[in-house]
Amino acid sequence: MHECCSGYHVDLSRRTFLQAVGTATAGATLGAKLAAAQQTGDAPVQPRQKGEARIRAAFLYPPTEKLRQEGYYSWPGASFDAEGRQRTHTRQIESIARELGMRVDIDAVPLDEEASVSAFIANVKQEPPDGLLLTAFKKSHWRHVTRIIDETGVPSIAVATVGVLLVDHIRPMHRKPGVYMISSSDDFDAVKDGMRMVRASRAMRESLLIDIRGEDTSEALEPHLKTRIRTIPHERFYSEYASTELTPEVKRLADSYRRHAKEIVEPSQNDIRDAARCYFALKRVIEAEGADAMMMDCLPGLRHPRKHVPPCMAFMSLRDEGIPAGCQSDINATLSLMLVQSLFGLPGFQQNAAMDTARNLYFGAHCTCPSRMLGPNSPQRPYILRSHAEAGWGCVPRVLFEKGQKVTLLQYLTGEKPEVLLYTGDVVDCPAMPPAGGCRTNIAMTINEVADVCDVKGMHQVIFCGDHGRSVRAFCQLYNIPVVS
Repeated sequence: MHECCSGYHVDLSRRTFLQAVGTATAGATLGAKLAAAQQTGDAPVQPRQKGEARIRAAFLYPPTEKLRQEGYYSWPGASFDAEGRQRTHTRQIESIARELGMRVDIDAVPLDEEASVSAFIANVKQEPPDGLLLTAFKKSHWRHVTRIIDETGVPSIAVATVGVLLVDHIRPMHRKPGVYMISSSDDFDAVKDGMRMVRASRAMRESLLIDIRGEDTSEALEPHLKTRIRTIPHERFYSEYASTELTPEVKRLADSYRRHAKEIVEPSQNDIRDAARCYFALKRVIEAEGADAMMMDCLPGLRHPRKHVPPCMAFMSLRDEGIPAGCQSDINATLSLMLVQSLFGLPGFQQNAAMDTARNLYFGAHCTCPSRMLGPNSPQRPYILRSHAEAGWGCVPRVLFEKGQKVTLLQYLTGEKPEVLLYTGDVVDCPAMPPAGGCRTNIAMTINEVADVCDVKGMHQVIFCGDHGRSVRAFCQLYNIPVVS
């Protein structure tokens, strides 16, 4: 059997994915804590506590009694129980908010006349929430939804049951920046998607990313997502690693690496133990800074004189716990890892981009990858312990993707006017090494969006499990980020 094809296979539809992710958040879940405890004998990195994302929700329709007196209902028609639908929607929205750990403030009285809409807009401007959830149960009241969105400028989830709106209402809102439009038969999974997007944006805005590189300390703010980025000197990690002893916890983690490996090729026992020491050193730096994610200029420390071992196993373990860990201080890659973690509760595979032109396949490879690709609660993918491909020493994982697995490739490009590179496809194989060269974990995959794989853009893009193209596009529209495919 080809090494890429062993283990489990998961084909995630949107609904199946929602059930699989459940209440996964940007930080470590209970499952992550348990998994890490089994693996390391120590608690995983704990992310900082953040404020609750807050959504303001309102329903827009005239009282049914008023329509009865007028004698004409228009869409959605005389049999549509708007008041009953509001009660059902309220219960579902409150349940979703509890599940996602969000706060939702729902106006009990529906918005009807212009005066009530004006008062709502004024209140939103005075106390802006993280997002709006606006549900219309009358065709004529869609104009109020549009007005609220235009005048408040707050990212908005706009909802209408099928049979409320016509095409000329739906089409403009479906493509409107700052809006996630849902015209459906009361699809609360879609509502949950929208609420999760709002939560992810809040999480990114409140997150601290540390960058381990150079000799200086500084702090900056990512222009669009507003993530804080703190640079700390390499020496902080060098000294932490040098002082990390071979404790029982370190030995347990090293034993776990060996026990779960499908095969060990080059690394010695000392290589594996040093890789485990690196995890604990990085963990202490992350916790001391109160960080949610980290990246490091990792290659200089591998060269002569060697300051530390390849940190690739540590990066694998951190990502498995829900802590994004970016290679080579690549801000675009690390923000992409953070965004994927915040949106979907999934870790990502940052990789070097290449192509197999004979088979028209995308080829990506790097010397680290998460092993729990479906999140902290999921089983580990099979992996092989190898030396670092380019340095030629140390211990790194060759994680084996599942043949046929649907995957998404994403890269957030930071800046005042950011954009997202986005592609989807299926895993074909993990080319054997040799004859393939490159980094230890690799993947060959199809690309759906281009006819010629050489047209795929980017470097160090993040690959993660599932076909999430539509969800990523919806998030980017909600937060005014152009998508390039």
